Amino acid sequence: MVLPELPGVLTELGHPDKIGWLVGLFTIGAFVARLYSGKIADRAGRIPVMLIGSAVTFVAGLGYLAVWWWAPRDAGPDGTMSVAVTLLLGIRLFHGLSTGFRPTGATAFLTDVAPISRRGEALGFLGVAGNAGMALGPAIGSFLAVEVGMDAMFAVSTVLGLVSLLLTTMLNESLPNSRKIVRSDFNLFKGKVLDWSTWPSALAMLAPAFAFGTFLTVTPDFVADLGYTYKGAFNTIVVIASISMRFIAGKASDRHGRVPLMVVGAWLLAAGMGLLALSETPVTAALAGLVYGMSVGINMPTVFAWTADMARPGRIALALGTMLMALELGIGFGAFLSGAMYEGVLARIPSLYAMSAGVAALSGVVLTVHSIRLRLRA
Repeated sequence: MVLPELPGVLTELGHPDKIGWLVGLFTIGAFVARLYSGKIADRAGRIPVMLIGSAVTFVAGLGYLAVWWWAPRDAGPDGTMSVAVTLLLGIRLFHGLSTGFRPTGATAFLTDVAPISRRGEALGFLGVAGNAGMALGPAIGSFLAVEVGMDAMFAVSTVLGLVSLLLTTMLNESLPNSRKIVRSDFNLFKGKVLDWSTWPSALAMLAPAFAFGTFLTVTPDFVADLGYTYKGAFNTIVVIASISMRFIAGKASDRHGRVPLMVVGAWLLAAGMGLLALSETPVTAALAGLVYGMSVGINMPTVFAWTADMARPGRIALALGTMLMALELGIGFGAFLSGAMYEGVLARIPSLYAMSAGVAALSGVVLTVHSIRLRLRA
């Protein structure tokens, strides 16, 4: 709900140069959380990890409201960041913990209850649910911000965090012999925090994540310049395309294999980013967004299922957490790099999309070669 409007908030507060930090700090928080979430989910259970993620979302929403209502907005005499900007960026770092915990627990929960032969399909439906929220959230958030006010957007996002927390308490734990969280679960030096058996899927995740970090950082300003009144509406186009593909991609990966689907997703990603780089009107941007959304709809459920396939017994959550660390690294690097190169200059945005297209094309080549090798071995 809040992300499409936050760049405008930073610009209003006099720091458009920090736009890349909005996504970058969020991903740092998520990355740190993933050092713990997989281990905790495999020991204490899936539900506690999901509850932590939802609780962070609720508390972060209260933080956004507090900053918007009460934090001083005047910069220091030497041009240093105001209290409002500093707190806003701090909340983004904290808010990232939610993404580090919630998806790890939810994905592990679903892999527990879904038949192995339909794992890709099941994870596809989980993605549909997540994407539905990602479609409605930005659209509703932008509408509220424009028509009612930023405080209304932050308030509704806070309420949704609370609703998520309450709904999660209604789920039954799926991990056998789960226990309470103990202090040692947060000790990085006690027990494994990574599962290197899933390095192929983690590596494959880097290109989509890099493109996503770039997309999240510059697209709100890009679509606003094209004439979109509600910035979140463009995200809705992308997510609808992603949802449509998820209904197909999950079953297809169960039937034809994960790697062949990742090849298709990588080349669609390159095409989508390339088309965004060439877009100069709302219509061409919407078409590019459709292609990009299709790539997301293929890549995400497929790489999650691929990771679960390769995970060692009893370490599914740890394996998913490891793969998702690659996701956060890619998003963070894409966000910080694109933000540093962008600096509020709209003319630079096409080159940033083109850079992401190049990274995706490189991934497509690697995955294509890997797919050919697998066929030859078979």
